[in-house]
Amino acid sequence: MDLKYVSTTCPYCGTGCGFNLVVRDGKVVDVAHWQRAPVNGGKLCPKGRYAHEFINSPDRLTKPLIKKNGTFVEATWDEAYDLIIQKFRSYKPEEMACLSSARTSNEENYLMQKFARVVLKTPHIDHCARLCHSSTVAGLAAVFGSGAMTNSIKDIAESKCVFVLGSNTFEQHPLIGRSIIRARESGAKVIVADPRYTPTAKQADLYMPFISGTDVALLNGLMQEIIKNGWEDKEFIKNRTKDFEKLKEVVMKEDYSLENVSRVSGVPAESLKTAAEWIATADVAALIYSMGITQHTVGVDNVKSTANLMLLTGNLGKPGSGVNPLRGQNNVQGACDMGALPNVYSGYQKVTDEAAQKKMKEMWGVDELAEGKVGYTVTEMINVLAEKPGEIKCMYIMGENPMLSDPDIQHVEEGLKNLEFLVVQDIFMTETAELADVVLPAACYAEKDGTQTNTERRVQRWRKAQNPPGEAKPDWQILCELGSRMGYEKQFSFKSPEEIFDEIAAVTPSYHGMSYARLDPDGLHWPCPTAEHPGTPILHRETFAMPDGLGVFSPIEWKPPAEVPDAEYPYVLTTGRTIWQWHTGTMTRRSWSLEKEAPIGWIEINPEDAEELGIKNNEVVRASTRRGSVEIPARVTPEIIKGVMFIPFHYKE
Repeated sequence: MDLKYVSTTCPYCGTGCGFNLVVRDGKVVDVAHWQRAPVNGGKLCPKGRYAHEFINSPDRLTKPLIKKNGTFVEATWDEAYDLIIQKFRSYKPEEMACLSSARTSNEENYLMQKFARVVLKTPHIDHCARLCHSSTVAGLAAVFGSGAMTNSIKDIAESKCVFVLGSNTFEQHPLIGRSIIRARESGAKVIVADPRYTPTAKQADLYMPFISGTDVALLNGLMQEIIKNGWEDKEFIKNRTKDFEKLKEVVMKEDYSLENVSRVSGVPAESLKTAAEWIATADVAALIYSMGITQHTVGVDNVKSTANLMLLTGNLGKPGSGVNPLRGQNNVQGACDMGALPNVYSGYQKVTDEAAQKKMKEMWGVDELAEGKVGYTVTEMINVLAEKPGEIKCMYIMGENPMLSDPDIQHVEEGLKNLEFLVVQDIFMTETAELADVVLPAACYAEKDGTQTNTERRVQRWRKAQNPPGEAKPDWQILCELGSRMGYEKQFSFKSPEEIFDEIAAVTPSYHGMSYARLDPDGLHWPCPTAEHPGTPILHRETFAMPDGLGVFSPIEWKPPAEVPDAEYPYVLTTGRTIWQWHTGTMTRRSWSLEKEAPIGWIEINPEDAEELGIKNNEVVRASTRRGSVEIPARVTPEIIKGVMFIPFHYKE
């Protein structure tokens, strides 16, 4: 018997925990703790602990499939490639679009955006960050000049006050929750604002149940209270920021008095007062948020408001401080860094900037690239497909499942069915793959080398532990083979992910100093501009990434949500994860240890609402929105506020 341990990085959330894959006779059979893993020190949440169970699932895709007369037929790689190339060549660049993936490696995301721009010459390239943290990138970039988490996960443990908003950290990023507990054990105060009394809220010294969509009002109220008491960091504001007077003009309005904010948000004025004092008077305070504040029509406003609060209190550029957005998917940060976005090349170099276009042409050795304009986002692609059939005719999707993950699934289905040609590359036959004309079988994280970038900007290694099943291939290899066959052999001649990473480092300023050798064993935080640079766990220590080095206060007025309850739909629906499942369930629902813990969804209802509606606990009810209905068991619980209901979003049923 041949037994070995292969160290790698977890494929689930953005925390970036490390573990060992246990390989027996060439097959992954278990996960073992890797005690010196830099982020998690050997500890794992349930998803990491059982991250081996889906790998050898019997329904993995193993051969290319071509749809003939509505039915998939097995094909050879040559047949699949020939059909794809013939079709790709029959469309104009503007008629094609690509979706990359926060589930795949940096190398594969880099290649997908290069393939779109060099081979297909289309500007339409995006991935699922659009649906989770695009508002973070836009909001924080406008204030700090960079859209990334400012501090490290380890840093949180040094904070003296941790404010968690729009994040159920203990279920969604459990090993980051561990840093919050460490801070609390060292005397930090923990504040949690959430409509639900989540496992995270249960750890708080101050829990503020509030009405979803009132984040800006709440944050403005805290800032007014801080300024009224003279608690703002005057020195920091004077030396490191601008436009403070503009902020003051807005947040000091009567609208944002604690009494008015209490009426709007549902948080008692006394709690708001306590929160403001704790945040402002702590030696150092950290703000943590996640998709609870970004997935709103006013997501960018919410993000800017969190940044305003931290600028106001001088909580940036030092350990235990910062604005810390927790990325959802394992490689959302990396996919953005790699330029799998319609507006930037890798390293956030703007596609509209002529110097950046010239640089990429030279680095990639081509005379022509996709037009230097911002392409469609994934949501725009779906809208165009559904509302303007024929404008986009062909799509290439790698590792994304918009048929479950995008909003308004009927709209997505209508859009995708309007395509003339769809290629989907994945490890399982997903709901999106079922609509494809060609399905290509890909390798999962355990079957390839590569890197991913976690929420704290740490670039870490994946290491191959077993071969892919059947004829499946790593995504990078498929992209290289397609690119070469389409006449770009020189641009896609890579023989390994390491070679691809070396090109990434050459073209991406924030990754310049990185190499596979330097990433072992602990990874590096970008920016890492030179081969001698130690990496940057904390951003904005001396200056912000703005031309003048100053952070910019952005005064924001609170706006109610785009859809508010009315007589026909009197309740607010909020969604989120449970600790046992992951996003669309493609991997966790094939992991029996996880699936048995939470096999079905539910709707959480406050007891007062349940009584008014005549609903009993565990009773199956029909929940309807303006977009559709679902039959689902009720979970009657005081752990959600009246007027708000919650459904986890993992279940296709």
